[in-house]
Amino acid sequence: MGAYILRRILLMIPTLFGIMAISFAVIQFAPGGPVEQVIAKLTNQGGSDRLGGGGGDTGGSNFDAAGDVGSKYRGAQGLDPEFIKKLEKQFGFDKPPLERFGMMLWNYARFDFGNSYFRDISVLNLILEKMPVSISIGLWITLLSYLISIPLGIRKAVKDGSPFDVWTSGVVIVGYAIPGFLFGILLMVLFAGGSFWDWFPLRGIVSDNWDQLSWPGKIVDYFWHMTLPLTALVLSAFATTTLLTKNSFLEEIRKQYVVTARAKGLSERQVLYGHVFRNAMLIVIAGFPGAFISAFFTGSLLIENIFSLDGLGLLGFRSVVERDYPVVFANLYIFSLLGLFIGLLSDLIYTWVDPRIDFERRDV
Repeated sequence: MGAYILRRILLMIPTLFGIMAISFAVIQFAPGGPVEQVIAKLTNQGGSDRLGGGGGDTGGSNFDAAGDVGSKYRGAQGLDPEFIKKLEKQFGFDKPPLERFGMMLWNYARFDFGNSYFRDISVLNLILEKMPVSISIGLWITLLSYLISIPLGIRKAVKDGSPFDVWTSGVVIVGYAIPGFLFGILLMVLFAGGSFWDWFPLRGIVSDNWDQLSWPGKIVDYFWHMTLPLTALVLSAFATTTLLTKNSFLEEIRKQYVVTARAKGLSERQVLYGHVFRNAMLIVIAGFPGAFISAFFTGSLLIENIFSLDGLGLLGFRSVVERDYPVVFANLYIFSLLGLFIGLLSDLIYTWVDPRIDFERRDV
């Protein structure tokens, strides 16, 4: 197993390099970079009149240089070319792309993500500041989806083909088909002061006076704020795990050892939970880390935006809009690395749940 783990870890290096290289290359062709963002803010505020050497008295040679700059950056016509060069140096665009990419990889290998372009804080501190909200959402969604999915999936397997199985399958499929963000908007309209009832808060994870509340009051306030976001996410989160649990149990129930256990006179409950459960839950348990990571970031991206929950999803969205590349690439790097390690962890959980599995005898 040690050799298998080592091979998987070594394979993470080229995989992570490929992810970062492709993303970096795509960014080079994306319009509206950080320099253009600053230029747009300055020109909209009449900032060019306040730039040193960039006013109406600009000489002909400077005007030509500014014209060259304007051909490179949208909206830069008339600005002092020296100022544009300072912006490029500030954001690191005065260096060739390959050099910038190499420096980024070297810094990221040491978990040095630099500072945000537009926030006066280091990227690592910014991510750590937003992480508790996303971890909270990810943990609750994963826990709730498993608490619903596993009993429901087992019941559906036992009642396979019955009216219960049919109508619950319909509910699960409809719930999976409805996008979480769309259901979240519906919940806001119905229960957050839209067109009907004003029962739940519209934004935030706690109230403004949360620090002044007692401990029971803080717990109630927290769940009061989390009810609508969690409901919107849980609707589609448990569908896959429910059907996976059902199919796993059906496959095990039809095997010979279950027939033998029944022939020995064991009750259905003893057969189901004493023999079938361990084997059937193998794939479900092994998928737990991946389900948490999915709920931790991907699943909560739009929900955090809809309900203004200040987590990593909202941070990532705003960073893309603002072209805050250090935050964008740091998020991508961290979650790609987490995803790769979670894949390895899932394999190790397979071997822990079922010792018969031996990855050493398989090709990586």
